[in-house]
Amino acid sequence: MKFDFDLFVIGGGSGGVRAARVAAAEPGLSVGLAEEDRYGGTCVIRGCVPKKLMVYASEYSGVFAEAPSYGWDVEATAFNWPAFRGRLNGELDRLENVYRGLLANSGVTSFDAKARLSGPNTVELSTGETKTARYILVATGGWPVRPDVPGIEHSITSNEMFGLKQLPKSILIVGGGYIASEFAGIMNGLGVATTQYYRGEQILRGFDREARDLIAASMIERGIDLRCGTDVARIEKNGSGLVVTDARGNTASFDQVMYATGRAPNTAGLGLEDIGIKTGAAGEILVDEFSQTSLPSVYAIGDVTNRANLTPVAIREAMAFVETVFKDNPIAPDHDLIPTAIFTQPEMGTVGLSEEAARAQEPIEVYASSFKPMHSGFAGKSEKMLMKLIVSQDTDRVLGCHIVGPAAGEMIQLAGIAVKMGATKADFDRTMAVHPTMAEELVTMRVMRASA
Repeated sequence: MKFDFDLFVIGGGSGGVRAARVAAAEPGLSVGLAEEDRYGGTCVIRGCVPKKLMVYASEYSGVFAEAPSYGWDVEATAFNWPAFRGRLNGELDRLENVYRGLLANSGVTSFDAKARLSGPNTVELSTGETKTARYILVATGGWPVRPDVPGIEHSITSNEMFGLKQLPKSILIVGGGYIASEFAGIMNGLGVATTQYYRGEQILRGFDREARDLIAASMIERGIDLRCGTDVARIEKNGSGLVVTDARGNTASFDQVMYATGRAPNTAGLGLEDIGIKTGAAGEILVDEFSQTSLPSVYAIGDVTNRANLTPVAIREAMAFVETVFKDNPIAPDHDLIPTAIFTQPEMGTVGLSEEAARAQEPIEVYASSFKPMHSGFAGKSEKMLMKLIVSQDTDRVLGCHIVGPAAGEMIQLAGIAVKMGATKADFDRTMAVHPTMAEELVTMRVMRASA
């Protein structure tokens, strides 16, 4: 059978675009790609990139506050949201055009349309066209979900945060994961009275407890009204504002309510069930170690598979897919020991096991250092930084590394290489310190913490 394409990709995010580009570079391969929204996907358009730019913007309030301690006579007046939003939208437009250009220059045929699978080798587009392909790759990502709470229609999600016409004077952020906690720091830094509700007993569930506790305490110290063990019962419109009633019957008023209580694989309308592609309880596409679905001609990568929902993971899965399917070089993406940055304020970087998970697995040693960074201490700030290594008693291997404080994300990328390579505590100890830096604490910790 002659196909229109060797590969057809559904989804123009980071994973889908990478797979399409790399496959199209192979001699003789024809590649098509359909994207129903904006090219770049969640990360570029409504996630990592605009969020990080908002983090940068929000951090200036702290810089202005510290400037007099360093001899600068600086007066910050007010944050100009419309001016920032205009520049932000301009940057997102530029990046989308870059993605479109990369596809075009690689020889990929793009379709600005929604696509659904109608057969093992057939894709139907919302334009009315039908395309066939030897292989189909689904890379449609994830989408925010909100609970069934009375008045939920009055709330927004992270998708809408970047397009607000004006900053609210007050906001309630519901959720305790990294998206909710990051936006709490952003809005607080931009001068918005920020409250965060989380139904659990501490934010950032699943991460190292000591790191979570430090981040939560620092957020409160910075002015965020963080309320754990609190959930929303209903939301009511009241003039231009919103009245929120919590599960205990307490009420509070806010200009805006944002929900960040989870994301779901974006599989609605793809026609998966019609052609026998198996999905999981959360709607995720079930795949094997090579990203192949239950239908041999269809593969899936990225958040739609709900494996490790991070942009670099989707890109790595895309590369492995092309190697496996088109280069006769089967590669299973390695999802073990993925370094991660959480852009809360303070920032967190982590790789490997938390102290709690490691203790449940084997006997461990814990090395930790909590201190005031030189920069903050000179400015008279009380906020502390945390460096922490989790070490196997039997092998001396570093099982986990956790950093809370400025540039934690930058540091964990490099520490992640060592942990991934199987570095031992002795390897860290043999490494000469770079002084004066915060990161030097990673190689100077010698005293093991007493077991709890």
